[in-house]
Amino acid sequence: MAILPDAKLYIDGVLRTAEDGRTFEVIGPWTGEPVGRAADASAADVDAAIAAARRAFDTTDWSTNVALRVALVTKLRALFEENRDRLSDLARHEAGAAIGAVGRAHVDMALEGWDDYLRLFPQIAWEKDFGARTGYGFETQRRAFYEPIGVVGAITPWNVPLYVNVGKVVAALLAGCTVILKPAPNTPGMGAIFGELAAAAGFPAGVLNVVFGSDPALAGEMLVTDPRVDLISFTGSTGVGKRIMEQGGASLKRIFLELGGKSAKIVLDDAPNFAMDVAQSMLVFHAGQGCAVHSRLLVPRSRYEEAKAVLKHAYGSFGDNWGDFDNPQHIMGPVVSKKQMERVLSYVQLGQEEGATLLAGGKARPDKGHGYFVEPTCFVDVTNDMRIAQEEIFGPVLVVIPYEDDEDAIRIANESAYGLSGGVASGDFDRAINVARRIRAGSVSVNGGMCIAGDLPFGGYKASGMGREWGLEGIEEFLETKLVAWRA
Repeated sequence: MAILPDAKLYIDGVLRTAEDGRTFEVIGPWTGEPVGRAADASAADVDAAIAAARRAFDTTDWSTNVALRVALVTKLRALFEENRDRLSDLARHEAGAAIGAVGRAHVDMALEGWDDYLRLFPQIAWEKDFGARTGYGFETQRRAFYEPIGVVGAITPWNVPLYVNVGKVVAALLAGCTVILKPAPNTPGMGAIFGELAAAAGFPAGVLNVVFGSDPALAGEMLVTDPRVDLISFTGSTGVGKRIMEQGGASLKRIFLELGGKSAKIVLDDAPNFAMDVAQSMLVFHAGQGCAVHSRLLVPRSRYEEAKAVLKHAYGSFGDNWGDFDNPQHIMGPVVSKKQMERVLSYVQLGQEEGATLLAGGKARPDKGHGYFVEPTCFVDVTNDMRIAQEEIFGPVLVVIPYEDDEDAIRIANESAYGLSGGVASGDFDRAINVARRIRAGSVSVNGGMCIAGDLPFGGYKASGMGREWGLEGIEEFLETKLVAWRA
């Protein structure tokens, strides 16, 4: 039985079905059963969306009418507020969010980030005066103008879809770009609602378009390879990010990538709340399905046995306080799909084969329901060269690694292809900051500080991507710099 309304495409100002009427089922992570249907876009549908976005950018005043953009983006924000309950339903039924997670990363944090964009937007500098310079016997005045880059293809994942959709779409629209949003096949409804509410808000035709389909690659590859698209903003796996870089190179389009992570949290030996810092490292929020989660816990070898005892107790105390669809206290539900469940369980098997010790969890939990439930899982006796320590699992699996001293901890943290986030806990602030400064990552939390918020730039080093989302920098990603000089 369908729980969610049908997800429709939004192309050139029209909410509609796919060209040939095809649809696909949206499978709910809690039940493994269909929760809705979505239009299955064809190549012709995607082409129509690209053409509409190109025409809207080239032939309307969207790119220059700042007042219109702010008014419509503000109106759209109000419509999203009116549909908050529906957003919650989409997060729960499509992405598998537990109720306790909806009020955090899934809905509240996304809408707060939208407010941050609107609050920060007046600080965008559209011009910069470089003053006069004398050369070749005359004086030249120089000024830079910052202009929207053009048509944006926003390709978004299934883990926290509203948050990522807002991060890309709202920033690009405020900057003056036109947008084609391509959400993941698992979560089309959280993209479709952008089209539905944009139509209700009165957006000009072609400014925002939404396309999705059962094929996870078709629409995305068309956006990446089409020269009419000027910029690709992608959040997802590093493997797909590399493919986007390769395919986008032919048209030399700008690429923004927010990719995977294997972030390390370092608890130093002088942490005044050592037991709490260790216990709170359990990877349970939204079943560990976050690119910036701290999935490697680094603890001093001198306190390693203590840390293992703390974690054993913490996981035992957490017990079965997860996986209940109706419990508002639960922050962990299923993983998003059967494919993802099989991936996580394969890493659990791999970790045991590599010689790590399974401290907690490690099994599927069909007793929780017919969906895709994996127990909160923790490995100890892990070395940093193991695959479970180097590869992104994207599930509720924490690995715990001992270190000798600060230098060793920093080495282990940085001995990774990734560099998205990190954490440090210490009773000595200067010591903690020194360690944080040396971690090669885009954001680092010290003593629990919130380093991810809508008014802060977010992105990674190395294989975790390039560019920054959110904050002023997130809007500026969608601007080009034009320098104009004239003889005085």
